[in-house]
Amino acid sequence: MQGTYAGHVVGSDTKFPFLKLYIFTAIVMLAADWIGSVTFNVGPGKVVLLPMVWAIIMGGLLGVFRQSMPPLFRVDTALQFRAAAVLQPALLLFIAKLGLMVGNSLPKLAAAGWALAFQELGHFVGTILIGLPLALLLGIKREAIGATFSVGREPSLAIIGERYGMDSPEGRGVLAEYLTGTLFGAVFIAVLAGFVASLNIFHPISLAMGSGVGSGSMMAAASGAIAAQQTPEVAKDVMTFAAASNLITTTIGTYFTLFISLPLAVYGYRFLEPILGRTTKASTDQSKVSANDHAEVPELSEVQKWGVWIVAAGLTMVSDRILYGTSLADTFPGMVVMLVAVAIGDLLARITGRKIPAVCWVSLVAMAITSPLFPWDAQMVAITGKINFLAVTPVMLTFAGLSLAKDLPAFRRLGWRIVLVSFAANAGTFLGATLVAEFFHR
Repeated sequence: MQGTYAGHVVGSDTKFPFLKLYIFTAIVMLAADWIGSVTFNVGPGKVVLLPMVWAIIMGGLLGVFRQSMPPLFRVDTALQFRAAAVLQPALLLFIAKLGLMVGNSLPKLAAAGWALAFQELGHFVGTILIGLPLALLLGIKREAIGATFSVGREPSLAIIGERYGMDSPEGRGVLAEYLTGTLFGAVFIAVLAGFVASLNIFHPISLAMGSGVGSGSMMAAASGAIAAQQTPEVAKDVMTFAAASNLITTTIGTYFTLFISLPLAVYGYRFLEPILGRTTKASTDQSKVSANDHAEVPELSEVQKWGVWIVAAGLTMVSDRILYGTSLADTFPGMVVMLVAVAIGDLLARITGRKIPAVCWVSLVAMAITSPLFPWDAQMVAITGKINFLAVTPVMLTFAGLSLAKDLPAFRRLGWRIVLVSFAANAGTFLGATLVAEFFHR
């Protein structure tokens, strides 16, 4: 595996290039599980910091302070890139777990009707309604379009790159949203979602739909923070509806952003800029950001992906044992089912030339084997139900945390104003979808 970023070569510099990464991942995950959940009050609400939040924070800090560590314990740039490379295939395991929960709950999803269908509008319009006016008030110019038309994940980078180019103001804006989401998105959305849930203003199912922002790690963080405050039965429904919402956002979100939210952001900028626009230092600082600041993470081989899945599966079972006391013997059969769903979904993605992402195929396969139409759905539900969904998240967000520090140089050049705008856009997509879902759900 070879790749280059900002002058650093990412390659197989050892016989087992991922061994050190997996050791660091295990240590960080175990420490996060040991800390457990921490709750504290903020005004009328409360913030719940789950093990997955500690995992991403500790992983990020190891990268930030790598120069202070002995060489043997240093999370260097190459290791950070390996962590970024394994994150996406590792998230497929989490997607499989959610799909298994969704399949058995398809009748509930059908009963949700218009709430689940129209919450997608809130996801994308919410980023513009909250983020765009704030960006203009802070003196940000056309970067505001790229930073607020979506939550800025990989499909959004591709859309802006093709339409405007990544060296354009719009390209720098979407890059800011991407980096902010990568570095802080999961922590921010977990704190926000947990706090809003504690206020008891919205129905938990509406909050769950708002969690499906189109990012696996951010959805896991938000829905986990909400589910942690519910009864076990409601918590299961929260994760089910969050997964369904995220699937919708992932599958049709690209077309929605291209044909609806991007034109809306452009129109909103033209209309509001003469009214709210200001010229400040932020208006010129963004020209320092280069398209090369976006990391190009090399793809893994099939053997390496299987290594990721097996390691992630093993660590998940250990996490389930620590957090919930479930024995390894009880979780092993369900984990085998999850791995089979991941393998079949990834195979279907390769057969179809990845025109449909693996995340969609894995979700569909997992849903199929627990849906009422499957002959052994009850057995599959019983087997896979022994794995707690919150036990799957610490290892995934540990990978995310260990990959963060490589993006800090670019992040510093973006400035605090556009970072604040990115936070506002992330809050907008969650709150916008929650409001729409609440209206129809009620």
